[in-house]
Amino acid sequence: MEWELGAAGLAVGMLIAAVTAPVGVSGAVFLLPVQLSVFAVPNPAVTPTNLLYNVVAGPGALLRYRRNGALRGPLVRRLVLGTLPGVILGAVIRVFALPGPNVFRLLVAALMLPLGIWLIVRTLHPEPPESRRPEPAPRTVTGLALAVGVVGGVYGIGGGSILGPVLVGRGVPVSQVAPAALASTFATSLVGASTYALLSLAHSGSIAPDWFLGLACGLGGLMGGYLGAHLQPRMPETFLRLLLGALAAGLGALYAINALR
Repeated sequence: MEWELGAAGLAVGMLIAAVTAPVGVSGAVFLLPVQLSVFAVPNPAVTPTNLLYNVVAGPGALLRYRRNGALRGPLVRRLVLGTLPGVILGAVIRVFALPGPNVFRLLVAALMLPLGIWLIVRTLHPEPPESRRPEPAPRTVTGLALAVGVVGGVYGIGGGSILGPVLVGRGVPVSQVAPAALASTFATSLVGASTYALLSLAHSGSIAPDWFLGLACGLGGLMGGYLGAHLQPRMPETFLRLLLGALAAGLGALYAINALR
């Protein structure tokens, strides 16, 4: 029944966002396999549905981070300015020149699994201060954000799942990365969802989002994200780094298993 689907989406969205918001991950990248396997959302509608989730869920965590003053600073601007043009390009690629979903799963697994393990190892066995590399240059951050924006536009995932582990692994504190990554995810999801809505007017197929499911998951994410952002200042940096690494490695393993099936 439809109300049961909505309740399940609300619960899933809330749980995912509560766990992922403290480290700057919107949770859409974990919601994607649930939509495909459990809710049976067709392709390519699963992508704008995920973007719709980000649009609805994002303000919860962002409101809390704004109250803490964490949304100020150059990192937020660099990530937003880099990801916005990328997501539009990604949406066009998704509709007109889409690689198969298994290719995407393998790429995510190949990137996130070693990245997560590397971040965990770096956290448990940190390098001595004299051998640590400096934080990435502003141009590097913007270029990375552009590439992540394209991926987000193609597959409807929050860029924080990729940007977070990379920037934290390069020495940027989680307290700076999390709000910046979520801000860029929200901005790109808003633009991406609008782009898909426009493309659906001129292209046949399942391009428009599943509005009911996207809104239900997003409302759950709105509440869970606020809770996660509220708890983040109370969590030690080491725990947050380990949590981010575990999420990245777990995501890579999950996508590897799905691709091999």
